[in-house]
Amino acid sequence: MRLFFASWPPAAVAEALSRWAEGARQACGGRATPRERIHLTLAFLGEADVHAAKRLAQAIRLPRCGFLLEQSRYWAHNRIVWVGPAETPPALAALAAALGERDRFAAHVTLLRKARKPRALPAPPALDWPVGEFTLVSSVPGPQGPAYEVLGRYALL
Repeated sequence: MRLFFASWPPAAVAEALSRWAEGARQACGGRATPRERIHLTLAFLGEADVHAAKRLAQAIRLPRCGFLLEQSRYWAHNRIVWVGPAETPPALAALAAALGERDRFAAHVTLLRKARKPRALPAPPALDWPVGEFTLVSSVPGPQGPAYEVLGRYALL
């Protein structure tokens, strides 16, 4: 199974980000992430054992955290537009590391894929994304983008 750990936004944050993505799409094209799929990937596990991933998640004893959406950026190497904090909060980075993220974690929320370089992106909406829990998610690739199934929810302290 292709697995990852994620944080899902509150409904109002997802809705605001979906609206922002549609506006940004006017500047650079691409495919917007559907509102119900907007998430922050904390750690991508890839092909992994679901039972081992659940055991790892159950062992996490870290405090709630969160981040502010302060910037929007375009990454040319994978043609995505994302929003995120100016700097990843240490508590969020610690959660990602505890969940198995091996690379330097840069908190970002992908909102457009297959985009072209924009002249400028609109400022993201000033939103606070609280992280009170994280989820274990299975991803199944499909023609309209991946289908996600939440396999477990895990509360932070």
